[in-house]
Amino acid sequence: MMQTAEVYEAGRKILENIQKVMIGSAPVMEKILTALVAGGHVLLEDVPGTGKTTLARSLAASLDCRTRRIQFTPDLLPGDITGISIYRQNTQSFEFVPGPIFAQIILADEINRATPRTQSALLECMEEKQVTEGGITHILEEPFMVLATQNPIESAGTFPLPEAQMDRFMMKLSVGCPEGEEAVRLLQRFHDQENPVLNLKPVSSAKEIMDMRQSCRQVHVATDVMKYICDLCETARKADHVRLGPSPRAMLALMKACQALAVLRGRDYVIPDDVQELAEPVLAHRMVMRISSDSQTGADWIREVIRCVQAPTETRM
Repeated sequence: MMQTAEVYEAGRKILENIQKVMIGSAPVMEKILTALVAGGHVLLEDVPGTGKTTLARSLAASLDCRTRRIQFTPDLLPGDITGISIYRQNTQSFEFVPGPIFAQIILADEINRATPRTQSALLECMEEKQVTEGGITHILEEPFMVLATQNPIESAGTFPLPEAQMDRFMMKLSVGCPEGEEAVRLLQRFHDQENPVLNLKPVSSAKEIMDMRQSCRQVHVATDVMKYICDLCETARKADHVRLGPSPRAMLALMKACQALAVLRGRDYVIPDDVQELAEPVLAHRMVMRISSDSQTGADWIREVIRCVQAPTETRM
C-alpha cells in the first residue's frame, strides 16, 4: 500500500501530464482522477467542442492501462459492447468473443445516442465489474472505469439515460470553455501540435492505480463527517419538491469520493470541505425534481442543502 505522500505525488504526475493537453480544466481533471481512485465512473456532459472526449483520451493516455473507445449509435447492440458467443464448427462448441468493454479505461462517446437496451448492457459492467453471457460470468480487469460523454442540448436521435443508469455514475461533470488567456494558450498549443494527445506518454500503471485505491480506503472518516453526509442526503431526499433523491449508493459514493480527494491532496482524513466540494457532482445528477413554478434543478437544490445543513467542526477523531 502506498503512503499518503506517495499517492499525492502519483496523482500530481497524472494531472500534470493531462495538462499538457487540456487547459483551464484543472478542477474537472482532479475530480475525474478522484473518481478513478475511488473506483467510480464519470459522465461528462457539455455542449459539443468543449473537449470532453479529448479530456477522457488524455487521462487514458496518461495511464499504462488497456483502453477502448466505443462510439455509441442507435444501431449499436448490447453484444457489440459486451461480446457474444460464437459457435465453432470444428469444436462443435460455443466460444465467447469478448467485446470492447473488456478493457480498463472505457471511453463511451455520446452514450445517450444508443438505445435503452444497449445502454442497459453497461449496468452489470459498471456495478459488478463483470459480464454474464450464456450463463457464464466473465470478470472485468481492474482498474475498470467508464468515462462517458453526452451532449445536453441535442435531443434528436438520443435516448436520455434512465435514473438507474445515472445512479451508476459516481460523478457528473461539465468541462466548460476556456476564457481569456486560457483560450489563447489553447490556440497556441494546438497551433504547435496537430493533436497533442498523441504525444502523451503513460506516467502511471494499473498496479499503481490499484495501490492508490487501497490507500484511499484507509483514509479516516470521522463519525461526525459520516453523519454530515447522511444529513445532506436525507435533507435532499425528503423535501416535498423532490421526487427522487440520493440513494444509499449515493451516500457511499460521496464518502468514497471524499476519501479519494483527501488522499490526492495529501491528507489521511476527510474534512467537511471535501464533502461540500463533491456533494454537487456526486449527488445532483441523481436528483429528480417535481415540476414546480421555480424550476429548481437538482444542482440548485444540492447547493441550497449545503447552505442549510450544519457542518461538523471536529473531524479528526
